[in-house]
Amino acid sequence: MNEIANVESMRAERVQTGNELERCPHPIPFGWFCVMLSEELAPKEVKTFHVFGRDWVLFRGEDGRVGMTDPYCPHLGAHLGHGGEVVGNHIRCPFHHWEYDAEGWCKHIPYATVMPPITQRKPVLQALPVVERYGAIYAWYHPDNIAPAFELLHVPELEAEGYVPITRGCWEIHTEIQEIGENGVDYPHLRYLHRNPIIPPSTSRADGIHFTNNIGHGYIVTESTGPGVGIVRFTQDGVTMTAMSMSTPIDRDHTRMRWFFTYKDWPAGSKELAIAQKLKQHSVGAVEGEDSAGFESVDLVVWHNKKYRPRPLLCDGDGPILMWRKWFRQFYAEGVKE
Repeated sequence: MNEIANVESMRAERVQTGNELERCPHPIPFGWFCVMLSEELAPKEVKTFHVFGRDWVLFRGEDGRVGMTDPYCPHLGAHLGHGGEVVGNHIRCPFHHWEYDAEGWCKHIPYATVMPPITQRKPVLQALPVVERYGAIYAWYHPDNIAPAFELLHVPELEAEGYVPITRGCWEIHTEIQEIGENGVDYPHLRYLHRNPIIPPSTSRADGIHFTNNIGHGYIVTESTGPGVGIVRFTQDGVTMTAMSMSTPIDRDHTRMRWFFTYKDWPAGSKELAIAQKLKQHSVGAVEGEDSAGFESVDLVVWHNKKYRPRPLLCDGDGPILMWRKWFRQFYAEGVKE
């Protein structure tokens, strides 16, 4: 559990006061993020949606494909989300009926005899790469509009036969996305905040864009790919409950967290089904007859009221907080120094 890097924090000569700290000092990271459920965007529908610190427009073409674009038309700046329509597989501006596809290419100007040359060379409306999977819409965000550096992860259990239908949870959390992930490597808080009987034996490993966390010799194993998505598997007595964990930065100080849950379709009344259901309930909230509690019961209060300490005062028993922060910093395009 001990982290060698914690030694430097133990030697701190000065601790910042609360009025020197910010709640959410970091920029919005780049990566894949869940922006909307598939069922929330009907064919030919246009929606304005706030995420990544600004407004975007989402639309679904007649072929079912989703586009996510800057809301302001490159022509004269009309807002595509106010009066814009889907025509075929394009979004059409209400002002002069210029049409754009899901990649941002201008496909039609009804009164033009010569298209602006730039429209023949490249997209002119900013559009984000989009993937639709597991009943949700995911977008690749990078503040410099750089193409995806890695793929959206696959969760085998969400695609396999023999599993119960996916159920979902969604929480609005008033803190930055990095703080939520850091919670997973803060092993002592499982004993003192969640009221676990002990501080569980745990290990963490950073490997490029991947971060793996193993708590309680396999009781909870988290595999993160980038800052916004991960797989969390809870296992007890040979029964595993799988959750896809997704954290999406709405603003720097506002994160929308979604979890998609599933487990094997065990026979009704079986011991295995009871364990799977308990694991799901325990992953989020309190379980009747147990003292320990999930994040919904206790972590939200902390997240909503704490401030971020860039130079925390750590002890030898703390988890690999600094390892997590170093790993997470690679997803800040602007760079972060602490």
